[in-house]
Amino acid sequence: MRVLLWACGSRGDVEPLVALAARLRESGAEVRMCAPPDSAERLAEIGVPLVPVARPDRGMNDGEGRDPALAAAGIAEQFDQMPSVAEGCDVVVATGLLSGAVAVRSVAEKLGIPYHYVALCPIHLPSHLEAAQRVMYNQGADGLFGDALNAKRAEIGLPPAKNLFDYCSTDKPLLAADPILAPLEPRHEAVQTGAWILPDERPLSAELEAFLAAGPPPVYVGFGSSSGTADAAKVAIEASRAQGHRVILSRGWADLDLPDAGADCFAVDEVNLQELFRRVALTIHHDGTGTTHVATRGGAPQIVVRSIVGQQYYSDRIAELGIGVALEGPAPSFEAMSAALTTALSPESRERAIAVADTIREDGTTAAVELLREAVSREKPSVPA
Repeated sequence: MRVLLWACGSRGDVEPLVALAARLRESGAEVRMCAPPDSAERLAEIGVPLVPVARPDRGMNDGEGRDPALAAAGIAEQFDQMPSVAEGCDVVVATGLLSGAVAVRSVAEKLGIPYHYVALCPIHLPSHLEAAQRVMYNQGADGLFGDALNAKRAEIGLPPAKNLFDYCSTDKPLLAADPILAPLEPRHEAVQTGAWILPDERPLSAELEAFLAAGPPPVYVGFGSSSGTADAAKVAIEASRAQGHRVILSRGWADLDLPDAGADCFAVDEVNLQELFRRVALTIHHDGTGTTHVATRGGAPQIVVRSIVGQQYYSDRIAELGIGVALEGPAPSFEAMSAALTTALSPESRERAIAVADTIREDGTTAAVELLREAVSREKPSVPA
């Protein structure tokens, strides 16, 4: 089986497909992946060749909303690039940027290759939306880049496409999220596989190991690839220190920094979060799908700061499960953060977090590979005996 993976967005969009790529290769499949250029080193670790695609968050917003000209340029790039990349593939799996994914699906349609879209959170499923909101999403996509897409489709002999939010997602997208953290509702039309997380066996640095060994488990503060998080990080550090807790700060894409050189704080860049989250007292983060799943599997209570990312879902689930606090953001007050720390660090929250950790599935990519193989088998004509 030959598989083309396409992901355009932040690391949170790319990393699940990296995990799927690794599992596909282990199963004997041939994999190629389209992703932002800074994914090259990550993909090289698992032996998957990278086809670079431009990341939309570097210049896709014109200040008033999405820029149709930039969306059209991205669509044209995919129509130019994808035919040769997808040629000979048995299946295409995409996630991330809508305008890019509809172009990828169009090329797959022309080549007769099955296409699957991956949602990382139930609120990104078309079937999650109320009817009026779904119409609004489709009209917005059609108005923004429908003409550009359909002009390129006409060039390759395809009829016009409409309702592009639905078209991108397909009738039944894959949902790469754990059923405990993201349970399907009766209205949801999706195939849930469990989360796609690549096991991380990298050791922690000697310096980080020394910090962990020097005192009680610290509080982790990190907001991933989100920007504009300096105020939230400052409050989290101040409130944690005020209650006598040590802190590990993840610099992230915002290049966060510690307020001083105090021995009770330590800053990290790229790090094995799967290992680290098993050894901290608490994680404070941004509602990202990957971070929430890894933190939950690690058994540490969580404070999830809302409104840092557009997605607001996992914060509520963490609170509902009793394994942490959903905190209004994007920059909570010192008082609100302090109260959240007291709740999240209670013995009850810790006990519940440990219990829930044991229920999180670890076989999401295995389930996805099986589904893809079944889909490819159905598409291929049987060979007479």
